[in-house]
Amino acid sequence: MKRKSVMVILAIFLMLPAYAGAAVTEEDFVAGTTQNLMNLCTASVDDPLYHQAVNFCHGYLVGAFQYYAAAAAGPDGVKLVCFPEQPPTRNQAIGMFIDWAKVHPQYMQERPVETEFRFLMETWPCAK
Repeated sequence: MKRKSVMVILAIFLMLPAYAGAAVTEEDFVAGTTQNLMNLCTASVDDPLYHQAVNFCHGYLVGAFQYYAAAAAGPDGVKLVCFPEQPPTRNQAIGMFIDWAKVHPQYMQERPVETEFRFLMETWPCAK
């Protein structure tokens, strides 16, 4: 009985890395797919590239939004996203995006900027 318990505990211990999420790779920093970006945004604090990954994630998402905001503010700009009077903080919005992306795996192979704006437009649409 004791040997069986030890084997079960060992099996669980060996499976833990699979549940902790994939390690960040150099390819993730190319951000070719939403999956790449999600790997960066959800990096484990134990990952050697954790700080770089999270900073890249935030920079990518904020940069794409800032570009959109500048384009939308121009004379021919089209508003796609309309935040409420009390908009979420940057960290709240990024957390909401991560949660949304996790339940929409069908977009993981799309370009991350497309997935980001699909989320934004679905979450904070502008009235027509």
